[in-house]
Amino acid sequence: MIVVTGAAGFIGSCLISKLNSENFNYIVAVDDFSDEKKNKNLEGKKILHKVDRNDFFDWIEKSDHGKLVEFILHIGARTDTSEFDKSVFDELNVAYSKKIWHTAVKHQIPLIYASSAATYGLGEHGYEDKEDIISSLQPLNPYGDSKNEFDRWAIQQEKKPFFWAGLKFFNVYGPNEYHKGRMASVIWHAYNQIKAQGQMKLFRSHRSDIKDGEQSRDFVYVKDVINIIYFLIHQRKHSGIYNIGTGQARSFLDLTKSTFAAMNKAENISFIDTPQDIKDKYQYFTEANIAKLRAIGYQAPFFSLEEGVKDYVENYLIPMKYL
Repeated sequence: MIVVTGAAGFIGSCLISKLNSENFNYIVAVDDFSDEKKNKNLEGKKILHKVDRNDFFDWIEKSDHGKLVEFILHIGARTDTSEFDKSVFDELNVAYSKKIWHTAVKHQIPLIYASSAATYGLGEHGYEDKEDIISSLQPLNPYGDSKNEFDRWAIQQEKKPFFWAGLKFFNVYGPNEYHKGRMASVIWHAYNQIKAQGQMKLFRSHRSDIKDGEQSRDFVYVKDVINIIYFLIHQRKHSGIYNIGTGQARSFLDLTKSTFAAMNKAENISFIDTPQDIKDKYQYFTEANIAKLRAIGYQAPFFSLEEGVKDYVENYLIPMKYL
């Protein structure tokens, strides 16, 4: 059995699809299943057990379940960067993750968990996944703080799973994010705005050294993300923290133009001020250094931004399909 937390969410549900495609069908899906819109991500997938996240630790201690679990993929987290109630993240992203870690240690289950590029803040220390800089990183919001706090705690533990990996996801986009609303990818927002209005409004740059629309991110397609996780499930040799991105930053203009092209629409792009609630905490550049991932043997090519957007728009957004 393979446990996937956050199973009904964006990356978690795509991961289950990947596992099913590779004939891993004994999946234990762990989540809060109260959101019917999010539950659509799991329709048609092969799942052995659905376990509410609050019941998981009791479940794994019963009927020798701990002995039957081969891997824990802890993808579940509160990911809302506009939420500033620290207690929410302390409970769901830190305390819950520590319990997952202790459970993996107790039953000697390998563990992969979701961290985030939000831990890098403004990038003052670069974007290398070196564990010796984690204590110096300065995230810009409580979400990033919670992810960095758990990374810092994990590398300090004397007792560890025999294999573990913390994955710093950069800007992931792709199918099954329909439920995420404001927290969905820019591609999702661009598609819906272009479809409804025939135009896309991007945030204006508030820095003199960066032109409007030239703010850049490392946009990584969810299909690449789940391929990397699948690789790590089998590799199980080099524990640690890993960046999960393409290694190439691309601008929001590039992204928007790719979306217009995939929709076969004429470009119509304008600019608006960045909202005040995120203006002072806005990242103008992120780019994953993926040398560490490459060094352990992951050599597969990544979708380019144009390829990923085209696949996402044509095969999922337009027909409203799930992965």
